[in-house]
Amino acid sequence: MAAGGTASGARRLPASLFLIGCVAAGAAPHGLPQQQGLWPAMALTALLGAYALRTVFLPVWQGRLAVQPGAAALSSWPAVDLVVAARDEEAVIGRLVERLAALRYPSELLRIWIVDDGSEDRTPEVLASYQQRYPQLQVLRRPRDAGGGKSGALNAVLPQLEGRWLLVLDADAQLQPDLLERLVSFAEQGGWSAVQLRKAVVNPDLNVLTKAQAMEMALDAVIQQGRLHSGGVVELRGNGQLLQRDAVLSCEGFNEQTVTDDLDLSFRLLVDQQRVALLWDPPVQEEAVTEWRALWRQRQRWAEGGLQRFFDYWPQLSGSAVSAGQKLDLACFFLLQYALPVLAVADLLTALVTRSAPLSWPLSFVAFGLSGGAILVGCLRSSEGPDLPAMGPLNLALGIAYLGHWFVVIPYTTLRMAFLPKRLVWAKTLHVGGDHDPLASDAALEPKALEL
Repeated sequence: MAAGGTASGARRLPASLFLIGCVAAGAAPHGLPQQQGLWPAMALTALLGAYALRTVFLPVWQGRLAVQPGAAALSSWPAVDLVVAARDEEAVIGRLVERLAALRYPSELLRIWIVDDGSEDRTPEVLASYQQRYPQLQVLRRPRDAGGGKSGALNAVLPQLEGRWLLVLDADAQLQPDLLERLVSFAEQGGWSAVQLRKAVVNPDLNVLTKAQAMEMALDAVIQQGRLHSGGVVELRGNGQLLQRDAVLSCEGFNEQTVTDDLDLSFRLLVDQQRVALLWDPPVQEEAVTEWRALWRQRQRWAEGGLQRFFDYWPQLSGSAVSAGQKLDLACFFLLQYALPVLAVADLLTALVTRSAPLSWPLSFVAFGLSGGAILVGCLRSSEGPDLPAMGPLNLALGIAYLGHWFVVIPYTTLRMAFLPKRLVWAKTLHVGGDHDPLASDAALEPKALEL
């Protein structure tokens, strides 16, 4: 069971066309008379500026983002499977099991599934020791070369799940004890097919990079909620995604031909007319990457998967299954997230060659204005979980400047997709655990000290 995707050769054509289009859009205005050179950028600025106002600032003014659903108990709780795809996670997997076992939910309706995807460290031994303590813990082992990455691991366990819902988590996830009750209640009462939890960084004070990622996660959640309230699209983020099992089966499982299973599934749910929401509180807490090299690898993967889904599902996205409001939202998001960075680089290079002034600068005001506004809204908003960075001029400037890395990642990834073969590897983020984990206990650390 595995949804299909684009083969290596087939993806080069759309990636090349996208690259050519963006380069042409960035270079062509330099051929216009001087007084007209800014007109294309100004027109696009008006469109994307209206989108920014509608997505971030209008919901704030109307108070819609401040509404937090309650955690009303259901008369009948549905069965839930907690699913984790793990590879070489000995540093954190034991504590994860402790957290999942501590969740407040009817025990007879809850099962924990860990897919050990060919771990070569002590992950199997740690899980074996925990299976003796927690009968609800099920472990499925796959060979390391089984293929399909995280999607393959999730597809392997999907036929064995019996719950109405599955909550997909990363191995470093940290959860409040009442999270599952509140999340399932929100999903059931709202009639959603999937719900993404806000992602919160547990180590924001470690260095400048982790602080910036904490702001970025808040920004992302604000924009996602704004897109939802304005009739747009909410996307899944992998860690902390609650999925209705029948909805996933309707989409033929997880796509094993993508490097970002969550973004791909978001679009397949969309064209299948399945409703997806985002829940601000409680959050799922996770580690931010701590050094630039790891961030570069992670963001390349995100950029590649993000672009690939547009190439893969463009015919369905332009069809009748997607509403006009959702199409407009997707078009504006695509322009801001993917087209603008490539266009801006092409504009800058053309300006250097022709010794003229860059012409796409008005668009930068929209991109960074939207980012700065979303950071402010997110970090000033009441929130559970780890404290968000305090909002002052220096932190806000840091968050905005940090987001400039997308203007390097997106063009580089686009070039690689247009000219190099597709790479299907599980480029997982290293999870190290540490003292920032407020839920870790001596018992949770016990298997690490066992001589097995």
